[in-house]
Amino acid sequence: MDYIYSLIAESYKILFLLLPLLTAVAMIVWLDRRVWAFVQKRKGPNVVGPFGLFQSLADALKYIFKEIIIPASSNKIVFILAPITTMTLALISWAVIPFSEDFVLSDINVGILYLFAISSLGVYGIIMGGWASNSKYPFLGAIRSAAQMVSYEVSIGVIIINVLLCVGSLNLTDIVLAQEKIWFIIPLFPMFVIFFISALAETNRPPFDLPEAEAELVAGYQTEYSGMMYAMFWLGEYANILLMCAMGSILFLGGWISPIDSYPFNLVPPVFWFILKILLLFILFALVKAIVPRYRYDQLMKLGWKIFLPFSLTWVVLTAGFLLYFDLLPKV
Repeated sequence: MDYIYSLIAESYKILFLLLPLLTAVAMIVWLDRRVWAFVQKRKGPNVVGPFGLFQSLADALKYIFKEIIIPASSNKIVFILAPITTMTLALISWAVIPFSEDFVLSDINVGILYLFAISSLGVYGIIMGGWASNSKYPFLGAIRSAAQMVSYEVSIGVIIINVLLCVGSLNLTDIVLAQEKIWFIIPLFPMFVIFFISALAETNRPPFDLPEAEAELVAGYQTEYSGMMYAMFWLGEYANILLMCAMGSILFLGGWISPIDSYPFNLVPPVFWFILKILLLFILFALVKAIVPRYRYDQLMKLGWKIFLPFSLTWVVLTAGFLLYFDLLPKV
């Protein structure tokens, strides 16, 4: 009976995490559109509900009632599994994200490895969708995505090594607590910039949205999808964007730690600071989409392999050398 009760308790924890997360995805889509509109001097969503807040709900209802069309020549099983895989992997990543020191679903000792592994698997949903469609445009989009996401995961992995050298732990809570005196964005600012740009490429956001480039690929790997199956890709993409913003906050911005440790700022709940930092990073994501033009594919690959990777590796050597010389390596 104790096992059943603990299982029910864990199920409630998962529910309390997923419901706010899905609501947040709907809200950031609205925020995304409002930021683009602000940059381009137009209104954005402003009709459905106050300030257009119910626009995302209206879009969701539209997807629910749209017909799901599965191409006759497609591999139907893989075609259906692709969006489910993408959305599931995007949601289960949040299991190890600490919103505060006591508010985390699973505080495992290798949390950063878990995140890196799950985010690496995310490319499979896109490849499955592109291949199973049995169409040239989705397949080309899927191949682009595979090369792009693998390339920039290498840079993100090297960047994370810099943070781990300063902390000496793979636990996400320990990474945040190590920034009580100084946030890592200050000593590791170049790594933060590269992480942010790599996160854009990892989540297929402009200017790196080449897997779904409408100018030459119609809609890339999503071309043959409609209704709720398309919406699952959409949900997975935005959940991954929020995840990258959360990772940026944890690795470089002190997670839930208040920027000013004095009255009245220390009275604000830690969760508020964490969510605020995620929102600030997401606004930067939205601004980049509104301002920066799309890269060519050869420019994308050159940036990842010839600029980011050598620079990140060099910074790892400099960070390790600095910590070793001044005897600042964490005692594990």
